[in-house]
Amino acid sequence: MIYTDPAPSLEDVWRLFRETDLKFQESAQRMEKLSEETDQLIEKMGKETDRQIQETNRRMEKLNQETNKKLGQLGGRIGNFVEGVLAPGIECLFQERGIEVTGTSRKVKKKSVTLGLETEIDLLVTNGDYCVLVEVKSSLSVEDVKEHLERMDKFKPLFPEHKDKKIYGAVVGMVIEEGADKFAWRKGFFVITQRGDSAVILNDDKFKPYAW
Repeated sequence: MIYTDPAPSLEDVWRLFRETDLKFQESAQRMEKLSEETDQLIEKMGKETDRQIQETNRRMEKLNQETNKKLGQLGGRIGNFVEGVLAPGIECLFQERGIEVTGTSRKVKKKSVTLGLETEIDLLVTNGDYCVLVEVKSSLSVEDVKEHLERMDKFKPLFPEHKDKKIYGAVVGMVIEEGADKFAWRKGFFVITQRGDSAVILNDDKFKPYAW
């Protein structure tokens, strides 16, 4: 004998429809509530992000102002060092190395449209036979030395009046980064720094400067 479940009545079918519809309505309500909560969360996060961006911008602006102020003070220190220590003592420094100084000029600039070259020399030391191009930095790096090498190559084309002279290079650092002094030395530059109230050449007596 085979038993079968009785066929659902019409009332059973309507009851299933009502239950299904109710579940759909409950799901839709939950989804709507979740959507509202998500929108509120996104809005809150957006406001917090905007606040953080504004705060970051304020901090960056303050940092830029402080950096510019420090750079200005540092520039003043370099200027004071050149005027008060380096320039007055440069004659003695190079006389000790056999270079008689007859003239010293600051911030020497030259540009040639024809050659497509331009340069600026912090301190130009001259006499009848020599020119020494001196680059002054608060913190001397290897990159500064490389830039000065390029400056040396431009000098005679831009200053043909000195074409028959021996051109030497010197780099000055109130602070000298690691390796910069040795690199400059190998490239034939005098290396100068500040010690106390005076400037000193760090190269030993055996050093032979390279002549451009």
